[in-house]
Amino acid sequence: MSNKLQQIWRVKELRNSILFVLGMLVIFRIAAHIPVPGVNVANLKNFFASNQILGLLNILSGGAMANFSIVALGIGPYITSSIIFQLLTMIIPSLEALSKEGASGHQKINQYTRMATVPLAALQGYGMIVLLQRSPLQIIGQMSPWQLISTIIVMTAGTMFLVWLGELITEKKVGNGISLIIFAGIVAGLPASFQQTIVTFSPAQVPMLVVFVLLAVITIAGIVFITEGQRHIPVSYARRIRGHRMYGGMDTYLPMRVNQAGMIPIIFAISLVLFPSLVAQFLLRAEAVWLKNFGQGVINIFQNQLIYGILYFVLVVGFTYFYTSIIFHPQQIAENLQKQGGFVPGIRPGPPTAGFLAKVSNRIMLGGALFLGIIAVLPLISQKALNITTLTIGGAGLLIVVSVVIEMVRQIDAQLAMREYEGL
Repeated sequence: MSNKLQQIWRVKELRNSILFVLGMLVIFRIAAHIPVPGVNVANLKNFFASNQILGLLNILSGGAMANFSIVALGIGPYITSSIIFQLLTMIIPSLEALSKEGASGHQKINQYTRMATVPLAALQGYGMIVLLQRSPLQIIGQMSPWQLISTIIVMTAGTMFLVWLGELITEKKVGNGISLIIFAGIVAGLPASFQQTIVTFSPAQVPMLVVFVLLAVITIAGIVFITEGQRHIPVSYARRIRGHRMYGGMDTYLPMRVNQAGMIPIIFAISLVLFPSLVAQFLLRAEAVWLKNFGQGVINIFQNQLIYGILYFVLVVGFTYFYTSIIFHPQQIAENLQKQGGFVPGIRPGPPTAGFLAKVSNRIMLGGALFLGIIAVLPLISQKALNITTLTIGGAGLLIVVSVVIEMVRQIDAQLAMREYEGL
C-alpha cells in the first residue's frame, strides 16, 4: 500500500490531478455549509432525521440538503435528467442515432442533459421550499414572490455549479466527478455520527457495536463481490483468409455484470416512494375533510416501517429488471457479434444467440436485484435489530462509497500502468 502511494506521488501529473480533485471537493463542502437565509437549520435537521426517504435524498445531494445550503439540491436534478435521456434514447430514433455517433454524439446528449437540468432543478427547488413551509416544525417562513424566485435561482445555480465541478473532476481521470461529490457528502457525515455515538455510549452497547462492525465489514465485502462479479460468456471468432494472410481465429469472452443497473434502481424507487408522501403533505392543507383524512392515511401507511421496507424492496427489485432491460440489448449484441464473425460456441448466430444472452442475463439479474433490494432496506433492518440510531449502516451510501473507491483505484492503476508502458 505504501509503495503504491509513493508511486502515485512520484508521478507529477497524477499527483497534481489528485490534489486538484481534493481542492474541488473542499470547495463543495464549503458551499454545502453556506445556508440559504431564513431557514431554521436545527428544525430542518430534525425533519430529515425523522424521515428515511428524505435522508436518502440527502445522500444524493451530498449532504447539502440537510443544511438547506446554496447547493441544497445537490446533483439530484442532473441525475434525474440523465436517467430521462437514457430512457428517451431508447424511445426516440434521432437520439438513438445520436448516441451511436461516438464522442460527438455523446457530447451533444450531455449538453441536452445539462439544459434539461435547469428546469428540473427549479421545479425541485420550488417543491422543496413548499414542503418545508408546510412542515409543522416551522422550518421556513412565508416568502415574498421576489424572495421565492431569488431562492429558486440560487438553488438552481448551485446545482449547475456542482455539475460544473463534477465535470472538472472527471476530466482529471481519477474518478467520476458526480459520484465523487456524493462520496464526499457521505464521508463528511461520518465524524458527526461517530461523535454522537461516543457521546451516548454505554457499556451495554458494546456487544451491539461489535455486531454492527462485523455487519459493516460483511456488507462491504458483499458489495465488492457483487459489484465486481461477472459472468464470462465465451466468444470465438471465425478465421478469415484474405490473400496470403489469415485473420481472426481468436477466443475471447463477453463480460456480463451481476449488477448491471448500478444505483439507478434505488434512485427510481426513492422517487416513486417519495411521491405519495409529498402529495399527502399537500392534501393535509385541503379544506375537504375526506381529503385531509386520505392524506393522513397515506402518511400513516408510509410511516409504518414494515410496509415502507417491503414496498421499497419490491420497487428496487422491479426497477432493476426494468432498467437492465433498457440498457442491455441481447439482439443488438448478437447482431454485432455476427457482423464481426463472432459466435458463442454451441449456439447458432443471430436470434438463438440473442435468446441465450437474454436467458443468462435474467438468471444473473436475479442475484443482482435481490442484492440491491437488501442493500436498500439494510438501514431499516440494522436500526430495528441493533437499536443503534446514531450510527446506522446506510446500504445505499455504502454502495456509493465502495463503488466510487473501486472505480477511482481502477482509473489510477490504469494511469500508472500506461506510464510504466510508456517508460515515463
